Amino acid sequence: MSERSAPSAPDGPGRTGAPDGPGGHDEPAGGEARAAAALAAAGIRYTITHHGPVSSVAEAATARGLTPADVLKTIVVRRGDDDFLFVLVPGDRTISWPKLRALLGISRMSMPDAATAQDVTGYERGTITPFGSLRAWPVVADDRVTGGRIVSIGAGAHGVAAILVGDDLVRVLGATVADVTEPEG
Repeated sequence: MSERSAPSAPDGPGRTGAPDGPGGHDEPAGGEARAAAALAAAGIRYTITHHGPVSSVAEAATARGLTPADVLKTIVVRRGDDDFLFVLVPGDRTISWPKLRALLGISRMSMPDAATAQDVTGYERGTITPFGSLRAWPVVADDRVTGGRIVSIGAGAHGVAAILVGDDLVRVLGATVADVTEPEG
């Protein structure tokens, strides 16, 4: 597995240059392997972090040495039959459905149930990432992802994330960047 360090990525517990496990050579399983291969193929700098189970964005941020705003949620949105997209949302925000509908020029969309999201991405909820998805669905990134920020995105398994520069993430995914979120709460 090829892993690269993200420039200016924060140091701290869980940062690793090799997979966890005896001797640091265990091969990741399933979704983690797909995500790692896609990240490596993207040709960008990143760091993989492994940590224990978390139950909130705040816990994930703490485990990764980041703020909740820097932990991206990858939300699967259904536009129609067999028509989905990924929306990258900062952890302290939520999708603004009116803004997203206006950007996409459509009046109806929804979030699929967990089983459908897994069927169309290959990842279970909580591990979803555009990297290594079964299909390369379009990506919309909230504009707060860019500007040289270091962000984290799921990497195909629970407790595994990639830390990278948001601008690189947007570029390699060909994401549409727009203000599509609002503060949580």
